[in-house]
Amino acid sequence: MTLATLDWIIITFFLLLFAAIGVYVSRSAGKNTNEFFLSGRNMPWWLLGVSMVATTFAADTPGLVTELVRKDGVSGNWVWWALLLTGMLTVFFYAKLWRRSGITTDLEFYELRYDGKSAAFLRGFRAIYLGVIFNVITMAGVCLAGAKIANILLGISQEQTLIYSSIIVVFYASLGGLKGVLITDFIQFLIAMVGSIWATVYIVGLPEIGGLTNLLQHQNVVDKLSFFPDFNNQEALVTLLIIPLAVQWWSTWYPGAEPGGGGYIAQRMLAAKNEKHATWAVLFFNFAHYALRPWPWIIVGLASLVIFPNLELLTDAFPGLTAEMQGDDVAYAAMMTYLPAGLIGIVMTSLIAAFMSTISTQLNWGSSYVVNDFYSRFLNKRASEKEKVLVGRFSTVALMVMAALFSFYLQSAKDVFNLLLQIGAGTGLLFILRWFWHRINPYSEIAAMVISFVIALFFFINAKVENPIVSLQPHWQLTIGVVITTIGWVVVTLLSKPSKSTTIKAFDELVFANESKFKGFGKKIVAFVLGTLGVYATLFSIGNIIYGNLVLGLGLMLVAVIFCILIFKLIKNTN
Repeated sequence: MTLATLDWIIITFFLLLFAAIGVYVSRSAGKNTNEFFLSGRNMPWWLLGVSMVATTFAADTPGLVTELVRKDGVSGNWVWWALLLTGMLTVFFYAKLWRRSGITTDLEFYELRYDGKSAAFLRGFRAIYLGVIFNVITMAGVCLAGAKIANILLGISQEQTLIYSSIIVVFYASLGGLKGVLITDFIQFLIAMVGSIWATVYIVGLPEIGGLTNLLQHQNVVDKLSFFPDFNNQEALVTLLIIPLAVQWWSTWYPGAEPGGGGYIAQRMLAAKNEKHATWAVLFFNFAHYALRPWPWIIVGLASLVIFPNLELLTDAFPGLTAEMQGDDVAYAAMMTYLPAGLIGIVMTSLIAAFMSTISTQLNWGSSYVVNDFYSRFLNKRASEKEKVLVGRFSTVALMVMAALFSFYLQSAKDVFNLLLQIGAGTGLLFILRWFWHRINPYSEIAAMVISFVIALFFFINAKVENPIVSLQPHWQLTIGVVITTIGWVVVTLLSKPSKSTTIKAFDELVFANESKFKGFGKKIVAFVLGTLGVYATLFSIGNIIYGNLVLGLGLMLVAVIFCILIFKLIKNTN
């Protein structure tokens, strides 16, 4: 399709705005690493929460949701809806602890909680493992999605897309640090929500769709609407609901849903004004991410089944897509081609914003590991603040280049989602328990990372070869990874020595403030349950209202409001 002049004006305006923000905050961001990576630890909860939401709205997110809906219906989203439990665990049990630790990156945790050379090695190893390897895979998936969108909406190749986008996003991410990322995230989130909702309303009104009622009654859609999989279909029930809720949420490490907190979520908690702001930021993130944002993508996914009921029609409609880029996840971008001038410019800006907010956060987070937990910790302990900021900016560029190159080896948003889950399979329980179980030590974490990565690498390579050794569905691969990895790190934990009692005591005094680790545990569990049910009630309330079930929808909304009031009281009493 060809964009109108108005569309290009809208896109250009916001790109220049994002670049200007990076330039504006570059002076303060370049003062020291505390400013560059944590914005001086003075950020309010609402800005941090919005930034978390904006970051998880990557360019591949609408495509992932669309692919899930097209293949498994609305209930297919349980593979990521289940991760809400992980997020709520962070809200009520770990947000305060992270902020109270006073560290710069979550990897500094290792030399607080553990001791000796093994702790130092673990910190450096995980800096490269997460900050480079895991981070590059995550960004590569986003790059692939961005390339698909650009190919469909702009008609440019994957190479052109990545060259242009990399230059822009690296420019403001490397200049402005976290503060630049937070400010642009806020603007990008607003654009993204306006664009996705407006586009959904327009698409539903297309003559081919005929309005919301006709969409929900269409023969290609009617069997895709259920919030839950068919309980009589054992395979769907196990794949879509039982494994995500019973196994996946607590056992896997996934960006944005790390058990016990971590990654860029921890970075934002560490940048909060205080412990309360850290807690409210993560609570707002989980509410907005799981309850408020999914429905526009879900509706577009359902609408795509009317216009492009199968993959062959998608492929025929967009012959410019290479064989590696074809998949159900391109249906979201395909539906955007039906938008009029002006609106397509806003939607393109929102998708570009989604791409940039995620990539900029991943770059800042990854470079914080490279600088604080590898370079200044092991290579140059006497590095000045200016030198460390320079290394941070250089590593930002390097990470972007590696991610762009690796994106050529991936195929769809669901493939990336499964790969990331598989790499983190079996490590989640460790990250939950290490704050409370003193026997967990560096060897526990090293064993968990190595075992899970080797298993994930085996399944990834196995799927790419012509004659695979084994043929298993992703959910069974995940289960195998969880079982083997969990058994492995637990055995290593029991066979190895815990950290020194003095180290554990100092850690407990710092993060638990000389109080019992289990103080207020009962209230926190109640808040966790109420928070989880409240978000799900809101999610299904919105869904029922869209489906026309007003009484049930409003009833669920009332339940959600009551739960929110109770949560506010519980948080107030436990702080």
